[in-house]
Amino acid sequence: MLIKVEDFFRPIQFDDQLAKEEYDKLEPYLHIAKSWSELTYQSIYLVDYYRKCFLYVSNNPLFLCGKTAEQVMQDGYLFYLKNVPEDDLQLLLRINEAGFSFIKIVPKADRLKYFISYDFHLKQPDGNLTLINHKLMPLVLDKHSNPWIASCLVSLSPSTKSGNVRFCSKELNKFFEFNLETNQWTKFKRITLNEREKSILMYSVQGLTMDKIASKIFVSVDTVKFHKKNLFHKLDVKTITEATAKAIDLALL
Repeated sequence: MLIKVEDFFRPIQFDDQLAKEEYDKLEPYLHIAKSWSELTYQSIYLVDYYRKCFLYVSNNPLFLCGKTAEQVMQDGYLFYLKNVPEDDLQLLLRINEAGFSFIKIVPKADRLKYFISYDFHLKQPDGNLTLINHKLMPLVLDKHSNPWIASCLVSLSPSTKSGNVRFCSKELNKFFEFNLETNQWTKFKRITLNEREKSILMYSVQGLTMDKIASKIFVSVDTVKFHKKNLFHKLDVKTITEATAKAIDLALL
């Protein structure tokens, strides 16, 4: 199936146009996005669903596939058609449709409280693939409570494969996962970490060896190994990097 830019905007229907005066009100959001881009290695996008384009793209070479931020701005969603492998492009379309379907059943008052997170590959100029994570969150709704402007945070993915689609609200303590086999959202069982597991995770992130962690929390190395194994099992991950990213996503720390 040949994917077109228009396909990514098909799930959401707008019955009117926004006046220039409405766009003038977005200037503070652009200023904030530019400020954030100075503080993080992650890439920041502002997506405009009405005009079907990007309002802002931060200048981070790692996520721009050899392009400048200005070139990506000009391409808009065509950037993905050019730089995402075919299989992942099909996946992105499915995630896009699933995300819009989900937001429609969220109470209007809560639509600014959820974000969607997912992983996919970008093709780099040298031919290699980089697995990245997108976190996309509505920033401004239109008068019908449809997403108008969304903020997107792009980072390196700690996972090993595409997918890993989650819809989360840390504020509401609600977490959902999209099953790619059944095409259904399922409520994510709330995970809890005990204090020892949190300590081991935090010390591991700081680069401490298991010997040093054991010394810090006054237990044996075997006990650290035991809790680390339980931690990985709870989070369904294989590395401490994956564990850290997932724990942050699920507001466990």
